[in-house]
Amino acid sequence: MTTSELTEEDSFSGKDYQEPPPVKIFEARELGKWSFYRAVIAEFIATLLFLYVTVLTVIGFKSQTDAQSGGGACASVGLLGISWAFGGMIFILVYCTAGISGGHINPAVTFGLFLASKVSLVRAVSYMVAQCLGATCGVGLVKLFQSSYYNRYGGGANVLADGYNVGVGVAAEIIGTFVLVYTVFSATDPKRNARDSHIPVLAPLPIGFSVFMVHLATIPITGTGINPARSFGAAVVYNNQKAWDDHWIFWVGPFVGAAIAAFYHQFVLRAGAMKAYGSVRSQLHELHA
Repeated sequence: MTTSELTEEDSFSGKDYQEPPPVKIFEARELGKWSFYRAVIAEFIATLLFLYVTVLTVIGFKSQTDAQSGGGACASVGLLGISWAFGGMIFILVYCTAGISGGHINPAVTFGLFLASKVSLVRAVSYMVAQCLGATCGVGLVKLFQSSYYNRYGGGANVLADGYNVGVGVAAEIIGTFVLVYTVFSATDPKRNARDSHIPVLAPLPIGFSVFMVHLATIPITGTGINPARSFGAAVVYNNQKAWDDHWIFWVGPFVGAAIAAFYHQFVLRAGAMKAYGSVRSQLHELHA
């Protein structure tokens, strides 16, 4: 067989790559390690900073476009600027925390990675709690610094926009979160990282860019959640009935989208189902041999 006849997968067979073993669901030993608590703290701070900058941007946009206060559309960052704020902060924070906690900053991302056996249940739950607390504190800072504008301009809370039904809102959150979590899996794929040494360095860029693109598409529908901690923190601090009535959309949609992305990447793209089937067949063959 000549070099030109090699398949793409075979051409990289010389790389030192081993499939990382799945993480145990219950890994209580993590609780005795400082690296675990350092990662939880990193998730808390990262989500706090994420909500502080992004919700402050949203409040600023609405105050600048308020015609009653003398504002106008040309005086604000616009929806494009809001999308850049969310995507840019994710890019920055994933870059800063990826080596410490993995840079989740989102319970939906954590949930997807848990389903793919990449984080334990203990770490997943701890991350989600830290993310929700961090988001609440981040929005709390916005309210503290912008108290005159915060309640007047909606507190950055996610609600279903007028003219859209619940089904559309849930679907938008499912698809948006699928795009994000699918990008996370692809950007952090260990096999891809082993093949292309530049991939780990660039991983935060496509993740942040996916957040930017999803915001462009879904801000008019739901304000774009795709992150239950972001929606939770804003709902807690704003404490508006409409925000709480629609709040379930911003948990169900992202978690379903994350689950679909995890299944698609692990069992379709990475052929996890076929590998498991092949392993079972080989074991049965050895038993009957």
